[in-house]
Amino acid sequence: MSFYMYVALQGDNQIVRFLVDPLTGNFEDKGAIDVPGGPAPLAINPSRTALFVGQRAGKQLSSYSISPSTGELNLTGVVDVGEEACYLSTDKSGKFLLSAYYQAGHCAVHPIDNNNSLGGGAIEWIATNSGAHCFQTDRSNRFAYLPHIADGSGGLAQLPPDRQSAINSIFQYRFDGVSGKLTPNEPASLNPESKDGPRHYCFHPYKDIVYFSNEQGCSVTMYAIGENGTLSPIQTVPTLPEGFSGKTSCSQIQIHPEGKFLYVPNRGHNSIASFKLDTMTGKMTGTGWVEADPVPRAFSIDTKGQFLYVCGLDTGTLATYKVDQESGTLAKMASYSVGNVPMWVSIIEL
Repeated sequence: MSFYMYVALQGDNQIVRFLVDPLTGNFEDKGAIDVPGGPAPLAINPSRTALFVGQRAGKQLSSYSISPSTGELNLTGVVDVGEEACYLSTDKSGKFLLSAYYQAGHCAVHPIDNNNSLGGGAIEWIATNSGAHCFQTDRSNRFAYLPHIADGSGGLAQLPPDRQSAINSIFQYRFDGVSGKLTPNEPASLNPESKDGPRHYCFHPYKDIVYFSNEQGCSVTMYAIGENGTLSPIQTVPTLPEGFSGKTSCSQIQIHPEGKFLYVPNRGHNSIASFKLDTMTGKMTGTGWVEADPVPRAFSIDTKGQFLYVCGLDTGTLATYKVDQESGTLAKMASYSVGNVPMWVSIIEL
């Protein structure tokens, strides 16, 4: 088996491909492809045969085939969407591409054809509200969630000037895995009591639990997923050291493949917060912070849970961290120059 890592460089209009050594965490540059229009969010389908890209300046979605032997990418389809996608994911069948648009306040579902390519128009194009930030289906592929941050005012969210007040809400949908259609669940939304600003989320690999990073609240909230797909908050823990008062916000969130640990970057504090998860309940216990290159927005954990790779948005760097398999704490190994405005990191095992 070979391991490849893809980094979207919005500032260079490229996606760089690296061959990763799963034993040492080191990686080798295997070349880049030009992707016009500012590539940012990436998503890989369940069969690991296709990579999907959101081009923010170009306001397009693209599909690429993945060579099973080399990890090389080849363009297979392009769809014009007229807005800037900030997040992409496929449903669990790989038949549909879900996308979120925080500036436009939309979510969408596009069909993926039998060749794992894009080309058709949207099955769903739903106006929600400002700050829509992440869109995925759950493990059962029956439910989907669309979090909206709380506020863009003067922050890193860069909402349009006329829509600086986002709604601080998680929209809850039923998802039809045959048609790709969405139906509002009951209730249709969940509104945090404080201005936490739910941004991104990740599912526990084998429990009916989902963890949300809160952009404005600088925290993580654990939710139980009910039988009908609705969420119930269980626990919220901070991602910052006690007493920190500087300007900062949370970005993405990643869970260890075995559901043992959780990681969340702090942009501004420029750190990665780590949490150990209880094997029975899934509850979080903070295990500390490690320094990150400014500004830690995009990151990913390898498929074996041995290494974490974190991009510095402002520095154009890619740093490698070793994951302690007992505590989940991180040890920084090295940092390398990778290119301008790294916006996404995805890792695949072929």
